Amino acid sequence: MADLINLTIDGVPVAVPKGTVIVDAAKKIGNDIPVFCYHPKLKPVGMCRMCLVEVGTPQIDRNTRQPMLDAEGKPVIAWMPKLQTACTTPVSEGMSVRTNTRQVLEARNDMLEFLLTSHPLDCPVCDKGGECPLQNLTMAHGPGVSRFDYEAKQHNAKHVPLGDLIFLDRERCIQCSRCIRFQDEVADDHVLQFHERGRHMEIVTFSDPPFDSLFGGNTTDICPVGALTTADFHFKARPWELDNTPSVCMHCPAGCNISLNTRLETHTGGHEIKRVMPRQNEHVNEIWICDKGRYVHHFSRAEDRITRPLVRDARGNLSESTWEAALQLAADRMRGRKVGGIIGDRLPNEDAWLFGRMFREVLKSAAVVMSPAIPAAYADIARTYGVGKDTDFKQLGKGDVILLVNGDLEQCAPVWFLRLRQAVVDRGARLVVAHDRPTKMHRYAARIDKYELGRAAHWASEQAKPLAEEFKSARNLLIVFGDEKLSAEGARSLARSLANILVESEHAGKANSGLLPLYPHGNTQGVFDALPSGGAMPERVDVAWLVGVGENNALPQSAFTVVQELFLTELTKQADVVLPALSFAEREGTFTSADRRVQRFYRALPALGQAKPDWWIIQELAQRLGAKWSFQDAGQVFGDLAAQNAQYTGLSYELLSRVESQWPPVGRSDLYYGGTVYDNTGGVGARYAAGAERAGFMAAVEWLTPPEADIEALQHLPRVLYQDGELIRRSKVLAGHIQFNETEIARAAR
Repeated sequence: MADLINLTIDGVPVAVPKGTVIVDAAKKIGNDIPVFCYHPKLKPVGMCRMCLVEVGTPQIDRNTRQPMLDAEGKPVIAWMPKLQTACTTPVSEGMSVRTNTRQVLEARNDMLEFLLTSHPLDCPVCDKGGECPLQNLTMAHGPGVSRFDYEAKQHNAKHVPLGDLIFLDRERCIQCSRCIRFQDEVADDHVLQFHERGRHMEIVTFSDPPFDSLFGGNTTDICPVGALTTADFHFKARPWELDNTPSVCMHCPAGCNISLNTRLETHTGGHEIKRVMPRQNEHVNEIWICDKGRYVHHFSRAEDRITRPLVRDARGNLSESTWEAALQLAADRMRGRKVGGIIGDRLPNEDAWLFGRMFREVLKSAAVVMSPAIPAAYADIARTYGVGKDTDFKQLGKGDVILLVNGDLEQCAPVWFLRLRQAVVDRGARLVVAHDRPTKMHRYAARIDKYELGRAAHWASEQAKPLAEEFKSARNLLIVFGDEKLSAEGARSLARSLANILVESEHAGKANSGLLPLYPHGNTQGVFDALPSGGAMPERVDVAWLVGVGENNALPQSAFTVVQELFLTELTKQADVVLPALSFAEREGTFTSADRRVQRFYRALPALGQAKPDWWIIQELAQRLGAKWSFQDAGQVFGDLAAQNAQYTGLSYELLSRVESQWPPVGRSDLYYGGTVYDNTGGVGARYAAGAERAGFMAAVEWLTPPEADIEALQHLPRVLYQDGELIRRSKVLAGHIQFNETEIARAAR
């Protein structure tokens, strides 16, 4: 435990770790010292002077070198002649702080009056109105009347695009530098800077393309005024009009906690997501989200959503049908026939569980697989040798080793990139990177190994034993890996070699150690957990049943096809029965992240048309085939999953929805401290134990001879954040960022 320092703030005693600054010490006892430039996730700079307080320290006797005592035996406090910035002053033993004296209050008033001399009076049209720290602090501490001439205000350009996703209002900027410091310190994207000086100082971007970062939206969250706004939300709604619903991002393996801000649109009569905001979870994403998680939500209300069941008629056309007719037709075709099932890895646990149970118990078949298929080849190894149940990235630092193999961490799991980068750069963890090409994480590596394209598994099989010996002395060993340019066989070989490094270095089954796979989506592990083990797809089936597979084209031959989907994709257009499903925003459920944290998400929007949750559709088909299922909601389905699946034993919606005190305390009414981040009222989730933890010491994994590089796998574009897909394609704000696989496009054209 860190050394504790004892001090008093406004007469209230408090003990905090050494190195804590006064602002944070005051927070511990609920004393909110106002700030603008300070942010608990950034280094203090003391630029805005809003946090000025009186500070005194015990007076020391020059002869005895001991604190001098007054008549009552209390230390004599020597007060500093000038006010001190509470955000840059670390606490010291015996320190005394006064935060509400006349001198302090006058200083706050003066600083606010000074800021307002050049700030525009456009609160009624400002996107920050209603959640603006400057507005709130002015009401609490500022002057009622300005002494400055309105005509003397500094006028600058408004609605200036820093990039295509972020707009700057130069008049509103108070030069706190939070946006610059976030990009420099946290994202390591040096894309913003100050230009000019004095009243002419302004924020500029100097990257090409402008504001070239995957994390730009976070700067709008921590901006204490309305200077920065997103293209997605600019002039779209007022904060007090919005309903807030806790949710979980599904676009990468991290499982970031988000809040969906929704509103009923009077001109359309429908509810829409107006913006996606971070929800604090210090176990998962702290208070950050990437721009993909922030902007891809538009698919939930896309104009081409399927809203009614479709059935192929006698003329060969897909025509609208009733649920009863569509379900009965699908069930009749499945009855007594060979059915092959494919389920996408973005689907929630509840859907995947009933889908797997349908094949195990009703269809009596193991012809069910996950899409994409390659992660299924190694998900069992990742589950057995995954990170410890109590793993906390914040604890990684000096003495720990992070091994990153065959994956671009920033592109595949952006928030993991932020968190693991800080473990290396700020806290001294040792990073070893192995890849066939440079990635951003190479900047921080203590050692870099390069192998030929597609030969990650060969590198790992050759290096496993010497690396295991080298890493034995590490306090913790975290191994992050991807399946880039690998076939299913190659990916499994890689995972086995990396698992052996953990076993041989004696780190398997430990907290803060283990495998961390860079899966393609937010519930890859959960879908794998729910399906029958050893499932395989024959070349031909009588009925192909596809649930949430998107545009996947690796399908078995079949005489009849049933598809549950959001959109009428090219694949869906070939189906005989199309059943409209709900998006994640229109239902509740759970996702299991790649580090096996199970988390709840909640219903934010009403159902679109006649769409239904996938678990409901599966149950309706099961009932028509003789099953006696009667689940009333997703919570009951999850209860069934937890009762029958060993990994999920003991988990429940109640447990997953528990909240806990988090530090720093952001997302509350004092928006000036942490920004417009939402408090976690939806639950922090729970991680189930890895197999190595359950079994204790683990023997080495059976070795696999790495296969030769797969030509098909080598042609695939490395996984990137803005990779083209049916969801991102429906976000107009990200249209210019989508990356296409030219090889696949050329193949399709042939």
